[in-house]
Amino acid sequence: MFKILCLSIGLLYLGALFADELAWRPPIQLATELKDDLIVTDYLVSEKLDGIRGYWSGTDFYTRSGKPISVPTWFTQGFPRYPLDGEFWLGRGRFHKILSVIKQTQAEPQQWQSVRFMVFDLPASEVTFEARYELMRSSLKGRSIYLDVIPQINVNSQAELNALLEDTLNKGGEGLMLHHKKALYKVGRSSQILKLKPLYTASAKVIGYQEGKGRFQGMMGALVVQMPDGQTFKLGSGFNDKQRSYPPKIGTQVIYEYRGLTHKGIPRFATFVQSERAEMNIKEKK
Repeated sequence: MFKILCLSIGLLYLGALFADELAWRPPIQLATELKDDLIVTDYLVSEKLDGIRGYWSGTDFYTRSGKPISVPTWFTQGFPRYPLDGEFWLGRGRFHKILSVIKQTQAEPQQWQSVRFMVFDLPASEVTFEARYELMRSSLKGRSIYLDVIPQINVNSQAELNALLEDTLNKGGEGLMLHHKKALYKVGRSSQILKLKPLYTASAKVIGYQEGKGRFQGMMGALVVQMPDGQTFKLGSGFNDKQRSYPPKIGTQVIYEYRGLTHKGIPRFATFVQSERAEMNIKEKK
C-alpha cells in the first residue's frame, strides 16, 4: 500500500473557486479543444481573452457555475435586458487581478473602473453566429463604456490562422477562439466552438506527494514537483489508478504538459505525461 506524505494545503483548482452546489447554472455553451484540421473559412476567429467568464441574465451577473457576481450598480447602467455571454477582462496578463475583483462578495467601485465586460455571444438569439455577431455589434454599440464586443475576423487559410496565433501570443495573448459561422447557440459542450492554445511540455522533479481524496483515498492525489528554477507546484491530473497506487519515486523527473504560466510562473492546467525514465526506455527501443 502506497504511503502518503501530506504536504501543506493543496493548490485549489480554478474551477473550485465558485464550487457552491447550486440548483441553477447559466445556460451557456462550452468550447471544445481544436484537434484536427478544419476548413478555417467556415469560422470567425477572435482572441481568447485571459479573463473570467460571466453571464448577464438581463438583470444580474453570474459566474459559469451560477454564483452571483457583485458589481457596482453604475457598472450595468445601459446594459440590455436580455442575456449576454462574455468575459470580465482587465487586459492581457492580468488574470490574477480580475480574479481577485470577481471574488469580492461586496464590489469595491474603484477596482471596477477598469473592468470591461467583453461580449462574445447572445444566448437568447436563434440566428447563426455570424448573424449574432453583427447583431451584437449593432445593438450594443455605445450602450456603456464598460461593455464591448470581442472582435471577430475572417481567416482565409491555415497558414493565416497560424500566423494570427503566433502574433497573438507574441503580444501576450492566451490563444484564439473559433466560432463556426453557421452555428446556433447550444447550451453545453459544442463542437462548433473551438479553442486554439499552445501546448507546452516540460519536466520537473518529484519531491513529495499529496494524499488522494474521495475515489482516490489511499492513493496519490497529486505529485509535489519542483521546476528547474526552484518553484514547486502540485501535479494532479493525467494519472491512471495504477500510477496513483504506484507513483514515481521521490527524485524522479516527470514530464508534463501545460498551457502557459500564471503570473507567479507556475504552469497552468498541468497534466502528467510520463516519467523521464519511461521516455528513455521508449527511445532505447527505437
